[in-house]
Amino acid sequence: MNVFEKLRHKQAGRFYWIRGFLMHGAIHALLHLRLLIRWLVLSVTLGAILGLVGSAFVESIRAGTEYRRSHWWCYVLMPLGGLLIVWLYRVTQDKHDKGTNMVLASIRSEANLPVQMAPLIFLTTIITHFVGGSAGREGAALQLGGSLGDLFGRLVKLREKDRRTLIITGMSAAFSAIFRTPAAAAVFAMEVGCVGTMQYAALVPCVAASLTASYIANLLGFPLAHYQITAIPEMTPINAVKTVILGIFCAGLSIIFCVVLHRTEHWMKHRFKNQYIRIAVSGVALILLGLILRTQDYYGTGGDIIVKAVSGEAVWYAFILKILFTAITLGGGFKGGEIVPSFFVGATFGCVYGQIAGLEPSLCASIGMSALFCGVTNCPLATLFISAELFGMECVPYCLLAIAVSYLLSGYYGLYKEQRFYYSKFADEHIHHKTRK
Repeated sequence: MNVFEKLRHKQAGRFYWIRGFLMHGAIHALLHLRLLIRWLVLSVTLGAILGLVGSAFVESIRAGTEYRRSHWWCYVLMPLGGLLIVWLYRVTQDKHDKGTNMVLASIRSEANLPVQMAPLIFLTTIITHFVGGSAGREGAALQLGGSLGDLFGRLVKLREKDRRTLIITGMSAAFSAIFRTPAAAAVFAMEVGCVGTMQYAALVPCVAASLTASYIANLLGFPLAHYQITAIPEMTPINAVKTVILGIFCAGLSIIFCVVLHRTEHWMKHRFKNQYIRIAVSGVALILLGLILRTQDYYGTGGDIIVKAVSGEAVWYAFILKILFTAITLGGGFKGGEIVPSFFVGATFGCVYGQIAGLEPSLCASIGMSALFCGVTNCPLATLFISAELFGMECVPYCLLAIAVSYLLSGYYGLYKEQRFYYSKFADEHIHHKTRK
């Protein structure tokens, strides 16, 4: 073989190698593109469904709250509303409902979520708000999204791992439609189940579903959530120190909030073993508290009080009473979530702290909301996104500092018993720690 033939064979071998490499890369790219299209179709469809469901839910809560505020007798119905809630769970054979904790547990297991979870939490949360229970909406958001996501996955016959991804996707979509914070919703659902790890396989479907649900909610007349801070001072060393101190206080307050909620629920279950009696006693206690205090401020979500706190107005004891009302409501068996009450507690406490510390009360209310939310959920990234969406980018440096402090010092306490800590907050090591009660 002469020199020219050797060169031709060498070039031919190189050509086959390049062609094989390109074919392998093209096949690889096409497979991933097919996966992307598949997830986009599934997540956009699920996001559209939950955008409609979430919007209907928000409108029902709003209508029920407005009707209650203008008709005092709705509060008297609180024990009856509680009895109806228990009866609904009994008649649908869901006597041992674990709510959001069941959704979080299903992400790590192969257990199916009950089909009745979505309509039950939808209806019973509306009843809770109609009669004045002190609860939020995110419990319904996570349960609605998780349940419908799991059902949707079963209907399209997805494999088990993909169904769990759709549970997370549904949680993102429902959270986005109900809270109108699409970026935070996408991150929160991936972050909340296992602290220290992120379910990045769900990133594309969560983002697509969250944005779709938010778009649908916007079309139906529900604007993005936003609070207007009156003034944001320059970040000076003194202001940074004051922010760190606020973060420390919020970490401690988040622990108190979680412990009071868990211990109240445990005490009421031990003291009143019959669910009907327990929830009726809870309803009567809430009515009596309202009569004694002569105020309706601590019933429902308390959204108007949060707005006042962010504008710089709050009484010093508001956060204490909100914790008490929320603990009795959820401990007794009423349905709803804990996150909006945590916003109330953080905003009012932060506002009062700002008045005492000489730092803009409006800004401190926003910082308090962010830091307390992080402390009770252990989701620093989602909290950072929420801060940016609710208060704007100018507030982020303050919120980020308080979020970091609150996340570290809140330890392994949290709202959700099924939340797991996979990495230590205090050292670079892998752990498997359960949420403290």
